[in-house]
Amino acid sequence: MGQPFQLAACAEMLWRDRPIEWRAARLKEMGFQVGLWNWPDHDLAKLERSGATFSIMNGYLRGRLTDDEGAAELIKTARETAQVGKRLGVARLNLHGTGLGEGGLPVTPVELVTGAMWLKARDTLGRVVDMADEEGVVFTLENLNLPVDHPGVPFGRAEDTLALVSSVNHQRLRLNLDLYHAQIGEGNLIELCRSSLPWVGEIQVADVPGRKEPGTGEVNWHGIARALKAMGYSGPVGMEAFASGEPEAALEAFRNAFTV
Repeated sequence: MGQPFQLAACAEMLWRDRPIEWRAARLKEMGFQVGLWNWPDHDLAKLERSGATFSIMNGYLRGRLTDDEGAAELIKTARETAQVGKRLGVARLNLHGTGLGEGGLPVTPVELVTGAMWLKARDTLGRVVDMADEEGVVFTLENLNLPVDHPGVPFGRAEDTLALVSSVNHQRLRLNLDLYHAQIGEGNLIELCRSSLPWVGEIQVADVPGRKEPGTGEVNWHGIARALKAMGYSGPVGMEAFASGEPEAALEAFRNAFTV
């Protein structure tokens, strides 16, 4: 038994009564890398002093993949975010089909994704890749579930994010494959991991239902960990989940599930 993956956890969802820099430092202490959401919410100097290794952070502030105005705003705020990412040493900067607002709902919901929107999204991601080359950073595109948390987000399904990322097929654009969202929307997680593997930058996890740590829901996370190891995956696995009780216990449950 060993630890073949780089384990990380989303600081925003744990110890929610503590300052973010304290959470980052505590995760480092426990041997985890750190995931963040929106950087303007935080004191960057304090985060730097935490000494944490940052695995992933939201890679833009506003914008959309699907139209000219939204694409311009996304690329503008993604370039600004790339500077912050480089300052903190963040490994991956995360994107979605459209900006998310209160409660994770899309700022600009889409009922039907047209062929023209697909082509525009691919073009926008190509421009993101060009900018990422200039800045020396890596972006990821995350799948989101539509039935429960993020109705109206275009390209929410893992099937869709995989289609876009694989069509761009560039080392500076990877998948943030979120298995919590995929379990709600699609299932068949091991085969999804297998088909996505060449483009995966990070895998994120939380149990279903409830979005809490592994072992609180229906997913066989230890089985998924064994399958990922057998596939040769040794990259980051991030817990983007709330704790069902004490955060330390939730993190140890996560660590145990991915020790194979």
